[in-house]
Amino acid sequence: MRDRLRPFRAEAIARGIPADDVERWLTTARPCATLTPDGEGPVVGRFGGPLLLPADVPDPAHPFVASIDLAALPAGATDLPLPADGHLLLFAYPEVDDDTMGSVVHVPAGTAVVERDKLAWDSFGWEHNVAMMEAFPQGPLRVTADVSLPCHKVLPLPDGRPLPGHPRSEELVAVWESTRAGIAPVGPLQIGGYADEEAIESDPVANAVPCAVKAAQASGWDGPVSDDVADWVLLADWQVDAEGWEGATVHWVIQREDLAARRFDRAFTSVYHNP
Repeated sequence: MRDRLRPFRAEAIARGIPADDVERWLTTARPCATLTPDGEGPVVGRFGGPLLLPADVPDPAHPFVASIDLAALPAGATDLPLPADGHLLLFAYPEVDDDTMGSVVHVPAGTAVVERDKLAWDSFGWEHNVAMMEAFPQGPLRVTADVSLPCHKVLPLPDGRPLPGHPRSEELVAVWESTRAGIAPVGPLQIGGYADEEAIESDPVANAVPCAVKAAQASGWDGPVSDDVADWVLLADWQVDAEGWEGATVHWVIQREDLAARRFDRAFTSVYHNP
Protein backbone atom coordinates (compact mmCIF):
# COMPACT_ATOMS: atom_id res chain seq x y z
CA MET A 1 0.00 0.00 0.00
CA ARG A 2 2.86 2.40 0.74
CA ASP A 3 4.16 1.98 -2.82
CA ARG A 4 0.72 2.80 -4.20
CA LEU A 5 0.57 5.87 -1.96
CA ARG A 6 3.89 7.42 -3.03
CA PRO A 7 2.15 10.08 -5.21
CA PHE A 8 0.03 11.06 -2.20
CA ARG A 9 3.08 11.39 0.05
CA ALA A 10 5.00 13.40 -2.55
CA GLU A 11 2.10 15.82 -3.08
CA ALA A 12 1.55 16.27 0.66
CA ILE A 13 5.22 17.08 1.23
CA ALA A 14 5.17 19.45 -1.76
CA ARG A 15 2.28 21.33 -0.13
CA GLY A 16 4.35 21.89 2.99
CA ILE A 17 2.70 19.36 5.28
CA PRO A 18 5.32 18.13 7.79
CA ALA A 19 6.65 14.65 7.02
CA ASP A 20 5.72 13.36 10.47
CA ASP A 21 2.08 14.35 9.92
CA VAL A 22 2.08 12.70 6.50
CA GLU A 23 3.58 9.47 7.84
CA ARG A 24 1.10 9.35 10.71
CA TRP A 25 -1.75 9.76 8.22
CA LEU A 26 -0.36 6.99 6.01
CA THR A 27 -0.59 4.55 8.92
CA THR A 28 -4.39 4.86 8.64
CA ALA A 29 -4.40 3.35 5.11
CA ARG A 30 -6.62 0.30 4.61
CA PRO A 31 -6.90 -2.18 1.76
CA CYS A 32 -10.20 -2.29 -0.08
CA ALA A 33 -11.76 -3.93 -3.13
CA THR A 34 -13.18 -1.64 -5.80
CA LEU A 35 -15.87 -3.22 -7.99
CA THR A 36 -16.64 -1.73 -11.39
CA PRO A 37 -18.46 -2.86 -14.56
CA ASP A 38 -15.27 -2.37 -16.59
CA GLY A 39 -11.60 -2.86 -15.79
CA GLU A 40 -9.20 -5.73 -16.21
CA GLY A 41 -9.79 -7.62 -12.97
CA PRO A 42 -11.75 -10.84 -12.61
CA VAL A 43 -15.52 -10.88 -12.34
CA VAL A 44 -16.43 -11.26 -8.66
CA GLY A 45 -20.12 -10.42 -8.68
CA ARG A 46 -22.83 -8.46 -10.37
CA PHE A 47 -25.32 -5.68 -9.95
CA GLY A 48 -28.81 -7.11 -10.13
CA GLY A 49 -29.46 -10.46 -11.73
CA PRO A 50 -31.73 -13.14 -10.28
CA LEU A 51 -32.35 -13.02 -6.53
CA LEU A 52 -31.30 -16.44 -5.24
CA LEU A 53 -31.90 -17.25 -1.56
CA PRO A 54 -32.27 -20.37 0.59
CA ALA A 55 -35.90 -21.41 0.96
CA ASP A 56 -35.91 -20.73 4.71
CA VAL A 57 -34.65 -17.13 4.40
CA PRO A 58 -37.52 -14.61 4.50
CA ASP A 59 -37.98 -12.19 1.62
CA PRO A 60 -35.73 -9.17 2.34
CA ALA A 61 -37.48 -5.92 3.21
CA HIS A 62 -35.43 -3.81 0.77
CA PRO A 63 -34.50 -3.87 -2.94
CA PHE A 64 -31.81 -6.24 -4.18
CA VAL A 65 -28.65 -4.36 -5.23
CA ALA A 66 -25.77 -6.75 -5.84
CA SER A 67 -24.22 -10.14 -5.13
CA ILE A 68 -20.52 -10.80 -4.49
CA ASP A 69 -18.74 -14.13 -4.88
CA LEU A 70 -16.47 -14.03 -1.83
CA ALA A 71 -14.26 -16.88 -3.06
CA ALA A 72 -13.43 -14.78 -6.15
CA LEU A 73 -12.14 -11.78 -4.16
CA PRO A 74 -8.33 -11.55 -4.33
CA ALA A 75 -6.57 -12.66 -1.15
CA GLY A 76 -5.84 -9.67 1.08
CA ALA A 77 -8.09 -7.34 -0.91
CA THR A 78 -9.57 -6.12 2.39
CA ASP A 79 -8.67 -6.39 6.06
CA LEU A 80 -12.21 -7.55 6.91
CA PRO A 81 -12.87 -10.99 8.44
CA LEU A 82 -15.10 -11.99 5.52
CA PRO A 83 -16.22 -15.57 4.90
CA ALA A 84 -13.86 -17.40 2.55
CA ASP A 85 -16.63 -18.42 0.17
CA GLY A 86 -20.32 -18.16 -0.56
CA HIS A 87 -22.18 -15.13 -1.88
CA LEU A 88 -22.76 -11.84 -0.10
CA LEU A 89 -26.06 -10.26 -1.11
CA LEU A 90 -26.59 -6.53 -0.55
CA PHE A 91 -30.00 -4.90 -0.25
CA ALA A 92 -30.82 -1.20 0.07
CA TYR A 93 -33.48 1.45 -0.34
CA PRO A 94 -31.41 4.53 -1.29
CA GLU A 95 -33.42 7.16 0.52
CA VAL A 96 -32.63 8.83 3.85
CA ASP A 97 -34.06 7.64 7.17
CA ASP A 98 -32.80 7.10 10.73
CA ASP A 99 -33.76 3.43 10.56
CA THR A 100 -31.76 0.82 8.70
CA MET A 101 -32.38 1.18 4.96
CA GLY A 102 -31.08 -2.18 3.82
CA SER A 103 -29.69 -5.54 4.83
CA VAL A 104 -27.02 -8.13 4.09
CA VAL A 105 -27.40 -11.87 3.54
CA HIS A 106 -24.59 -14.40 3.28
CA VAL A 107 -25.42 -17.56 1.33
CA PRO A 108 -22.76 -20.19 2.15
CA ALA A 109 -21.23 -22.14 -0.73
CA GLY A 110 -23.21 -25.23 -1.68
CA THR A 111 -26.47 -24.00 -0.13
CA ALA A 112 -29.62 -24.87 -2.10
CA VAL A 113 -31.33 -21.69 -3.30
CA VAL A 114 -34.55 -20.72 -5.04
CA GLU A 115 -35.24 -17.66 -7.17
CA ARG A 116 -37.36 -14.99 -5.51
CA ASP A 117 -39.50 -12.14 -6.76
CA LYS A 118 -37.26 -9.06 -6.55
CA LEU A 119 -40.31 -6.86 -5.90
CA ALA A 120 -41.67 -8.98 -3.04
CA TRP A 121 -40.51 -6.30 -0.57
CA ASP A 122 -42.96 -3.81 -2.12
CA SER A 123 -46.35 -5.16 -1.05
CA PHE A 124 -48.12 -2.05 -2.35
CA GLY A 125 -46.69 -2.14 -5.87
CA TRP A 126 -45.93 1.59 -5.87
CA GLU A 127 -44.81 2.99 -9.21
CA HIS A 128 -42.03 4.90 -7.45
CA ASN A 129 -40.52 1.65 -6.22
CA VAL A 130 -40.86 -0.09 -9.57
CA ALA A 131 -39.10 2.86 -11.23
CA MET A 132 -36.35 2.66 -8.61
CA MET A 133 -35.70 -1.01 -9.31
CA GLU A 134 -35.67 -0.38 -13.06
CA ALA A 135 -33.09 2.39 -12.57
CA PHE A 136 -30.71 0.22 -10.54
CA PRO A 137 -27.53 -0.80 -12.39
CA GLN A 138 -27.26 -4.28 -13.88
CA GLY A 139 -24.35 -6.42 -15.03
CA PRO A 140 -21.06 -8.05 -14.01
CA LEU A 141 -18.65 -6.43 -11.55
CA ARG A 142 -14.87 -6.70 -11.89
CA VAL A 143 -12.53 -6.25 -8.95
CA THR A 144 -9.42 -4.15 -8.39
CA ALA A 145 -7.42 -4.50 -5.18
CA ASP A 146 -7.05 -0.90 -3.98
CA VAL A 147 -5.95 1.22 -1.06
CA SER A 148 -8.15 3.56 0.94
CA LEU A 149 -7.39 6.65 3.05
CA PRO A 150 -9.88 8.64 5.13
CA CYS A 151 -12.14 10.88 3.04
CA HIS A 152 -13.28 12.73 6.19
CA LYS A 153 -11.39 15.29 8.21
CA VAL A 154 -13.37 16.11 11.37
CA LEU A 155 -15.09 14.36 14.26
CA PRO A 156 -18.89 14.09 14.05
CA LEU A 157 -19.33 16.86 16.60
CA PRO A 158 -20.95 20.32 16.33
CA ASP A 159 -17.58 22.07 16.63
CA GLY A 160 -16.04 19.88 13.91
CA ARG A 161 -12.73 19.26 15.66
CA PRO A 162 -9.92 17.68 13.56
CA LEU A 163 -9.40 13.96 13.88
CA PRO A 164 -7.48 13.10 17.08
CA GLY A 165 -3.74 13.00 16.45
CA HIS A 166 -4.15 14.52 12.98
CA PRO A 167 -4.21 18.34 13.24
CA ARG A 168 -3.55 18.63 9.47
CA SER A 169 -6.44 16.33 8.57
CA GLU A 170 -8.20 18.91 6.38
CA GLU A 171 -5.09 19.45 4.26
CA LEU A 172 -4.37 15.72 4.05
CA VAL A 173 -7.90 14.93 2.87
CA ALA A 174 -7.51 17.65 0.22
CA VAL A 175 -4.31 15.94 -0.97
CA TRP A 176 -6.16 12.61 -1.16
CA GLU A 177 -8.94 14.22 -3.19
CA SER A 178 -6.39 15.57 -5.68
CA THR A 179 -4.33 12.37 -6.02
CA ARG A 180 -6.88 9.60 -5.56
CA ALA A 181 -7.86 9.31 -9.23
CA GLY A 182 -4.31 8.26 -10.09
CA ILE A 183 -4.00 5.86 -7.15
CA ALA A 184 -7.37 4.23 -6.44
CA PRO A 185 -10.22 5.68 -8.54
CA VAL A 186 -13.67 5.63 -6.99
CA GLY A 187 -15.87 2.78 -8.20
CA PRO A 188 -19.61 2.29 -7.86
CA LEU A 189 -19.17 -0.44 -5.23
CA GLN A 190 -16.41 -0.75 -2.63
CA ILE A 191 -15.79 -3.53 -0.12
CA GLY A 192 -13.92 -2.49 3.03
CA GLY A 193 -11.75 0.61 3.38
CA TYR A 194 -13.16 4.01 4.30
CA ALA A 195 -16.64 5.29 3.56
CA ASP A 196 -17.10 8.09 1.07
CA GLU A 197 -19.98 10.23 -0.14
CA GLU A 198 -20.56 13.29 -2.30
CA ALA A 199 -20.17 15.99 0.37
CA ILE A 200 -18.24 14.61 3.32
CA GLU A 201 -16.97 16.17 6.54
CA SER A 202 -17.07 13.44 9.19
CA ASP A 203 -16.85 9.66 8.93
CA PRO A 204 -20.09 8.13 7.57
CA VAL A 205 -19.46 5.03 9.68
CA ALA A 206 -19.21 7.17 12.83
CA ASN A 207 -22.39 8.97 11.79
CA ALA A 208 -24.19 5.65 11.30
CA VAL A 209 -23.27 4.12 14.66
CA PRO A 210 -25.73 6.12 16.85
CA CYS A 211 -28.53 5.22 14.44
CA ALA A 212 -27.45 1.57 14.49
CA VAL A 213 -27.46 1.50 18.30
CA LYS A 214 -30.91 3.11 18.37
CA ALA A 215 -32.26 0.64 15.83
CA ALA A 216 -30.74 -2.28 17.75
CA GLN A 217 -32.37 -1.15 20.98
CA ALA A 218 -35.74 -0.66 19.29
CA SER A 219 -35.73 -4.06 17.60
CA GLY A 220 -34.15 -5.99 20.46
CA TRP A 221 -31.02 -7.30 18.76
CA ASP A 222 -29.65 -10.40 20.44
CA GLY A 223 -26.20 -9.63 21.84
CA PRO A 224 -24.15 -6.55 22.72
CA VAL A 225 -24.20 -3.43 20.57
CA SER A 226 -21.29 -1.01 20.94
CA ASP A 227 -21.55 2.76 20.63
CA ASP A 228 -17.77 2.94 20.02
CA VAL A 229 -17.09 3.54 16.32
CA ALA A 230 -13.79 1.65 16.70
CA ASP A 231 -15.87 -1.54 17.01
CA TRP A 232 -17.55 -0.97 13.64
CA VAL A 233 -16.28 -1.37 10.08
CA LEU A 234 -17.44 -0.41 6.64
CA LEU A 235 -18.62 -3.59 4.93
CA ALA A 236 -19.55 -1.93 1.63
CA ASP A 237 -20.19 1.43 -0.03
CA TRP A 238 -22.44 1.95 -3.04
CA GLN A 239 -22.21 5.20 -4.96
CA VAL A 240 -25.68 5.13 -6.46
CA ASP A 241 -25.70 5.95 -10.17
CA ALA A 242 -29.39 5.69 -10.92
CA GLU A 243 -31.63 8.29 -12.55
CA GLY A 244 -33.54 10.06 -9.80
CA TRP A 245 -31.13 9.01 -7.07
CA GLU A 246 -27.98 10.78 -8.23
CA GLY A 247 -25.85 11.92 -5.32
CA ALA A 248 -27.01 9.09 -3.04
CA THR A 249 -24.56 6.80 -1.26
CA VAL A 250 -25.39 3.65 0.68
CA HIS A 251 -23.15 2.50 3.54
CA TRP A 252 -23.41 -1.02 4.95
CA VAL A 253 -21.71 -1.08 8.37
CA ILE A 254 -21.29 -3.87 10.89
CA GLN A 255 -19.52 -4.56 14.17
CA ARG A 256 -16.24 -6.36 13.46
CA GLU A 257 -17.13 -9.09 15.98
CA ASP A 258 -20.48 -9.65 14.26
CA LEU A 259 -18.75 -9.90 10.90
CA ALA A 260 -16.29 -12.47 12.24
CA ALA A 261 -19.22 -14.41 13.74
CA ARG A 262 -21.17 -14.24 10.43
CA ARG A 263 -23.98 -12.26 12.10
CA PHE A 264 -24.95 -10.41 8.95
CA ASP A 265 -28.46 -9.93 10.34
CA ARG A 266 -26.85 -7.33 12.63
CA ALA A 267 -25.55 -5.15 9.79
CA PHE A 268 -26.91 -1.59 9.58
CA THR A 269 -27.51 0.33 6.36
CA SER A 270 -27.36 4.12 6.23
CA VAL A 271 -28.00 6.41 3.28
CA TYR A 272 -26.62 9.83 2.41
CA HIS A 273 -28.40 11.78 -0.33
CA ASN A 274 -27.43 15.17 -1.70
CA PRO A 275 -30.07 15.70 -4.41
